[in-house]
Amino acid sequence: MLECQGAKIYTGITTDVAARFAKHRAGQGAAYTRANKPLRILAIKRSADRSRASRLEAQLKKLPRPDKLRWAIRHKIRA
Repeated sequence: MLECQGAKIYTGITTDVAARFAKHRAGQGAAYTRANKPLRILAIKRSADRSRASRLEAQLKKLPRPDKLRWAIRHKIRA
């Protein structure tokens, strides 16, 4: 889950978070992140397989912003 310009949230799946974030930042990622530049990674949730990751992604995308932010807090990146 990424925070993008304009206080927008992008949710996606990947097997390599760092590489995918770099692509999004370089304008080579999804059309959404080309239009809304990613600022930081809000949260990461590892899944057992791609199918589960896709289902979680779909569920998260349906949530209103406040619920997405609450989810992100529970799965935030630990520095």
